[in-house]
Amino acid sequence: MSDDIVTVRGVEVPAVGLGTWRLRGDDCRRAVETALELGYRHVDTAQAYGNERRVGAAIRSSAVDRDDVFLTTKLDGGSRKNGAVQRSVRESLDRLGTDYLDMLLIHWPNDKPPFSPVRLPGGPPLAETLTAMNELVDEGLVRHVGVSNFDVRRLDEARRLSEAPIVTNQVQFHPYWDQRDLLSYCRRNDVLLTAYSPLCHGGVLDDDVLRELGRRYGKTAAQVAIRWAIQHEGVVAIPKATSRDHLAANVDVFDFELTEAEMERIHRPSKLRTFTGFARSRLPV
Repeated sequence: MSDDIVTVRGVEVPAVGLGTWRLRGDDCRRAVETALELGYRHVDTAQAYGNERRVGAAIRSSAVDRDDVFLTTKLDGGSRKNGAVQRSVRESLDRLGTDYLDMLLIHWPNDKPPFSPVRLPGGPPLAETLTAMNELVDEGLVRHVGVSNFDVRRLDEARRLSEAPIVTNQVQFHPYWDQRDLLSYCRRNDVLLTAYSPLCHGGVLDDDVLRELGRRYGKTAAQVAIRWAIQHEGVVAIPKATSRDHLAANVDVFDFELTEAEMERIHRPSKLRTFTGFARSRLPV
């Protein structure tokens, strides 16, 4: 269908991709292989995930041409200084077995470690990281650059400092997390919002509203949540899954459309639900 691709700044990005956080070893490789077989053409990984080699092996072993896969990775916390950026990206390319990245992101703001409620001094200047990323674009090793987990202020600063357009900001985006201000900013400035954890780490599965709407459309609660995410203008989603059934279901969301009233009904910000979903994701798997 026409809504399975989102275009921003002339860049075409599949609306539903595969997230690979916490996927390791053969499970990761099988998940990526199965996703590509099922029609996925968007795969997201990160240096910090420790699975780039498996992701790359899956892409190479599939029948899908590399140029047809939109592949993203992210810089880890120790690879944000000039020199370290370039070196780490070349190492990522080697692990992934590819000559280029479709998208390279800064994984977290340089002044704010993961899950820290406060800014901390000592990280390399954002300008330094972005300048190095821009050099990789000039070399042809990276096609597009973006950021992840940036708020409006940091995103605005990144856009000002980067010569290459900031194509996306990858953030947590699901019915329980209010990102309306950020989404409005992204729309005004032609920045794609990439939604990770669109299922709130499985927290949407027992949601009564999503289940009710799922019955109306012949879909699961998870499918309704993914549809809710990508039905927002300028949003793509990268849910994680491993089983064939779940992978197939997550991409089977283009044959129905939620009404405006249903979209509003689904959106119920809740820090408790968000925290509960995240806490569940940290349990051993």
